[in-house]
Amino acid sequence: MKPILFNTEIVQAILEGRKTVTRRVIKDKDIINSWDCENDGTPIAYIDQATGDSYAPTISCPYQPGDIMWVRETWTYVPDGSYVYKASVECPDAWRGTWHPSIQMPKEAARLFLRVVAVWVERLKDITPEQIDAEGCKEWTYSAMTGEPLPSGPSWFRIAWDRTIKPSDLPAYGWEANPWVWVIKFERISRPPEVSP
Repeated sequence: MKPILFNTEIVQAILEGRKTVTRRVIKDKDIINSWDCENDGTPIAYIDQATGDSYAPTISCPYQPGDIMWVRETWTYVPDGSYVYKASVECPDAWRGTWHPSIQMPKEAARLFLRVVAVWVERLKDITPEQIDAEGCKEWTYSAMTGEPLPSGPSWFRIAWDRTIKPSDLPAYGWEANPWVWVIKFERISRPPEVSP
């Protein structure tokens, strides 16, 4: 069981059943150094630099199929000892308590648990309209005449992606940089019995 951080908007998309996949940057600045790749850069295998052993390209992803992720989100306590989550408060800006950042959430406060279904590697801009929907973002509208997808403006997925990247990291990991990413597909599950509320 591993923690995963999501911002308030993404937590709301998970709660509404709109988000079933997430993308995480592969932080290797030069992916070719640790990967066996095709001529076009598509990863074939991950190479352990210490031993030279070759593994499936998804092996170094921090999340693997079957793993359970517990969601860290912005939260706080209330006087009765229960937890309150910013994603579920109608007017979070009017909240008089103190919000705690998601990174500080203890596991026992978690309310969302996700099972990893699949993991794969791709370039960020290879995302499809269906995957944009699975990310919880609607980027595409459809022509009333042909039914074909048409890009809508502005690109909500691009905006959402760049908002998750530190400004200093945008040149390396922003939308325009088209970084390699882990694509992590998940399903929401009930609280595992070993996690006490």
